[in-house]
Amino acid sequence: MKFLFYTHSLVSDWNHGNAHFLRGIMRELTRRHHEALALEPEESWSRSNLLSDQGPRAVEKFHDLFPQLRSQIYGPHFDHEAAIAEADVVVVHEWTEPALVERIGRARRSGADFTLLFHDTHHRAVSAKGDIAGLTLEDYDGVLAFGETLRQRYLQAGWGRSVFTWHEAADDALFYPRPEIEKTGDLIWIGNWGDDERSTELMEFLVRPARELRLKTTVRGVRYPQQALDALEDADIVYGGWIANAEAPLAFAGHKATVHIPRRPYVENLPGIPTIRVFEALACGIPLISAPWHDAEALFRPGKDYLVAENGREMTRLLREVMTDDALAAALITSGLETIRARHTCRHRVDELFSILEQCGTAGVVGQLPAKEAAE
Repeated sequence: MKFLFYTHSLVSDWNHGNAHFLRGIMRELTRRHHEALALEPEESWSRSNLLSDQGPRAVEKFHDLFPQLRSQIYGPHFDHEAAIAEADVVVVHEWTEPALVERIGRARRSGADFTLLFHDTHHRAVSAKGDIAGLTLEDYDGVLAFGETLRQRYLQAGWGRSVFTWHEAADDALFYPRPEIEKTGDLIWIGNWGDDERSTELMEFLVRPARELRLKTTVRGVRYPQQALDALEDADIVYGGWIANAEAPLAFAGHKATVHIPRRPYVENLPGIPTIRVFEALACGIPLISAPWHDAEALFRPGKDYLVAENGREMTRLLREVMTDDALAAALITSGLETIRARHTCRHRVDELFSILEQCGTAGVVGQLPAKEAAE
């Protein structure tokens, strides 16, 4: 089967976490001998910022690290109808331009023989409802929402014909433990400061505990305003700037623990949706301590796969325990890995995708399902 993914960018993960997941999905599809092609706009803000920040070598490194992944840039004169005509499945990400979202839907309405899915991996359905409400989705066969609460938002608003929950996951061909790497640091956080969606939380759950415990701490990511950089420096935290997602496993391996600090819109309005870093960190076998978030779908085992700190004082206490209690750290690593490997890899998500495609009536899917699902 041939899969076509409209994405903001496959090549760049500069402030663009969906690229992590899509790379893993495409890698798994090609491993199963399917064709997979990503189409990304030439005016991609993620790729533009990557080039401005890191230069063209960053793009070359992507192709070196992921030689099996194919990506094509499209401009205003690109023949989308011709590209779609060759596909069995077309998946359109929610950052795609609204006019193009509608254009692809028209191609489906005209009788083109492919399954068309819309993929939402953001919080705009609650934080910018008008953006999603303005999209033309009636010609799409289904919507892939990266959490059950987001799926319910789509259903309640009447957006889309059928809506399925399709969580992100870890690409365990890339994210796995590397015990041979020496731990040279205590705490690492990989994430973007962003649009003031978690500035207070970052100070409470990361900066102050690291400063109080005098941990050897590293922060990697982009979009850090000057006041954030000043706060990191004041806490003696090393800020390393952007890091390619492919290098994140090595960074995790060199530290004793990491933290999860979700953005406020997810905590308040879309409970149950973790960032993809939770999947990736646990897959790497690093102890994780999370700021409060409600695992509404029981994706993990809080208190066993990771620890939860209700406030900054508790984060300080739990970090101290993880740093000094080798048995506790080892138990967290074992449990987190167990859950990821049992439920949350890109292999699992591709299996789920084929199950969704079967429900959408996609031709040729039954033979692609695991034996148990195909027999049902």
